[in-house]
Formats: sequence, C-alpha cells, structure tokens
Amino acid sequence: MSLRRVIDDAATVLAAAGVGSPRVDAELLAAHAAGTERGRLLVADLPSDFQARFDDLVAARAKRIPLQHLTGTAAFGAVQVHVGPGVFVPRPETEALLEWALSQRLPETPVIMDLCAGSGALALAIATARPRARVIAVENSAAALDYTRRNLDGTGVEVLDADVTAAGLRPDLEGAVDLIVANPPYIPDGAALDPEVADHDPATALFGGVDGMVVIDAIVAQAQRWLRPGGRCAVEHDDTTSAQTEAAFRRSGVFDDVTARTDLTGRPRFVTARRRPTTEGR
Repeated sequence: MSLRRVIDDAATVLAAAGVGSPRVDAELLAAHAAGTERGRLLVADLPSDFQARFDDLVAARAKRIPLQHLTGTAAFGAVQVHVGPGVFVPRPETEALLEWALSQRLPETPVIMDLCAGSGALALAIATARPRARVIAVENSAAALDYTRRNLDGTGVEVLDADVTAAGLRPDLEGAVDLIVANPPYIPDGAALDPEVADHDPATALFGGVDGMVVIDAIVAQAQRWLRPGGRCAVEHDDTTSAQTEAAFRRSGVFDDVTARTDLTGRPRFVTARRRPTTEGR
C-alpha cells in the first residue's frame, strides 16, 4: 500500500473520531513515525517499524490524545517547545499576541515579562527575536515548570516560580518593566471543551473562575506596579470576555490606549493597554 493511501486511511479514521484537522494530523503523525519533517515525508526512507508506530499513533489520536502529546513538541511562531501532560499546549491563536508584542517599539535592552508562562513558548519566542532583552517567565505549577525550565534552559530567560495573583510580588520590578504578555487561565468555570483540552490540558491553566476574570484582574493590578510609564501590556482572554478585560484596564485609571484585538481567525483574543506616560493616577 502506498504511503498516500496509508495517510488517507488514517485521515478517515481521525475524521470519524471527531478530530478537527484529520489530514494534517495524519501527515504530522506519519512524519513523526518516519523521523522526518512533514514536507519531506513522501521522499523519506521509511524505517522498518513505520507502519506499527504510525498505527499506534493514529489509534491514540483517535482517542483524542493531543497531537502535541504524541509528538512531544508544539510549534509556536518561529520556535518549538517540548510539551506533554501537565502543561498547557500553546495554540496558534496566541501567535497574534506574539506578533503584536514583537512589533512594539522598546528600549534597546528592554525588560519583558511573560506571566502564566506554562511551556515558556511566549518567553522563548520573544527572547529569540529580541536577544538583548531581559525576559522573565513567571509560572507556579510544578508540573508546568518542568517544561518551562526545559524549554528555556540556556536561553538566558529568567524563570520565576511564583503566583501572579500574589499581592506585592517582586517589588524590585516596580516601574521597571517595558512589556508584559500573558496567556492566563481565562475560561469561565463549567465551559464545555473539546476532549483534547478538557481531558489533557491542566485545569489550573484553563479556568479563571466563574467569569474567567480572576487571574486577568490580578494581572492588571500587577501591571500597574511593574510597568514603567509608557510600558505596554497584552493579556489573552476568553472569546466572551473581551469587554470585561477592556473594562479591567480602564477601571484602574492608570492605563490608556486600551484596545481589543483579534486572532488570525478574526475572533476576539486579547486586549492591549499602555500605562499612562505620566505617574498620574498611580
């Protein structure tokens, strides 16, 4: 049987199981089983155990085990990170926030914080693009921190084991940070989720209280302390809480240029704000 037919059959199985992108997933799993890249799959020399490995991977994916858990990695922007059980898998939707962050005019050696860093994907992508920046990744889940540290080892990014909702955290950074990015737990409690998310992403990385705003509100409060005048912040949110996230920034009285932004699919995804250039309202 040709490799194309094998992949076609696998895509049919995955589609029947409810996988959202069956053909792409089948090709990526085939590339993983073959030990090659997706673009070189049809010209690669397949190992002798390819079929058995591929069949096992397809069967696992049909059970809605995340693709990234099966391959052990997730692509994010220009970087790739290790992922697995216990850490949130970075999503392509967050790349819009990354693109915004990298477009900001910052000092030559800026201080940048990635809050609720998880795998460290945002911190790694930013540090890779801005090698002269001081980047600080903040995470408090022990399981996630294993991945944060693994992915950021040797990059110069500082990993801080801390809860972003803790009052008075890192007073030494008050007024010293140029840019804050955050993809916090923001899903309202009880929301219906796909099996890949509900059964495999850690709940602590998903749910943000009854309205999804508990951690976002805390981040806005921390940003007031940490950002220098003129510093900027971007916070990802649930599809349903863009207005609430905007309101959290406006309510503080110290932010302006509060802007709701969409992801690459046009859905409400994150809000950005600037700490007022003066200290008025602090």
